[in-house]
Amino acid sequence: MTPPESPRPPPAAGESLLQRLFGFRARLYVTWAIMFALCVAFFLSFDLKFSIILDKLPNLLGANLAPNGFLQGAALTLFLCFCSIWASLALGFVTALARLSKSAVAFGIASFYASFFRGTPLLIQILLIYLGLPQLGLVPGAITAGIIALSLNYGAYLSEIFRAGLIGVAPGQREASLALGLKPTVIFWRVTLPQAMRTIIPPTTSQFISMLKDSSLISVMGVWEVMFLAQSYGRSSYRYIEMLTTAAVIYWLLSIGLELIQARLERHYGKAYLNGR
Repeated sequence: MTPPESPRPPPAAGESLLQRLFGFRARLYVTWAIMFALCVAFFLSFDLKFSIILDKLPNLLGANLAPNGFLQGAALTLFLCFCSIWASLALGFVTALARLSKSAVAFGIASFYASFFRGTPLLIQILLIYLGLPQLGLVPGAITAGIIALSLNYGAYLSEIFRAGLIGVAPGQREASLALGLKPTVIFWRVTLPQAMRTIIPPTTSQFISMLKDSSLISVMGVWEVMFLAQSYGRSSYRYIEMLTTAAVIYWLLSIGLELIQARLERHYGKAYLNGR
């Protein structure tokens, strides 16, 4: 037999008629719709030429391959970010563990790496790797150099996020696990890390959204990603606003996709806390 549902609480004092008739989610959707309509009206005021947008949109989305037979547009942007995300996750995780270790050498290397790549502009790092490595006998391609630069830069930021998440777990959790006879490695992977993920995921996803936008800096090396194509098509047609607006919408949609993944991961790792209420 299921327990009876709790009665609906009376309306709060000062609550408007609109708030009583429509729930929070309905008001949220209406607000988004109004803001979206205002945004569309703003861009339409530029007298956009949609024939140019429709003509170049397949290339901007990456539906067609570049002349060299490789990806271009949004497909190339996603490829760059996909490779950089996994590499930066590995770098950030290893650096965070080194920052938490008792080894002075490991701590020194990790802290120096994090300080340098967090303290210098990403564009300079891209150019140093792309233009500097050939002087040492290493000649990376533009895409390879971009992935290396994004991975090193965001790995430094992620290391601080991982470190903060790991030290944020209550020490009593580890002490209780040791009392149960669990090994340190088991405690880390089964107790500490899952609890830290709840606080790690939101800022980590924010970094990935920033990476998605910062990948546009790779266009300085002639990589045919979204920003490079938007600038090239705008220059050739003298219709910059159409191309830049389309690029902005593409970046926004890709960011929304990452936000949806973030929400799903937050629900997954937050189940224990929701059930405990």
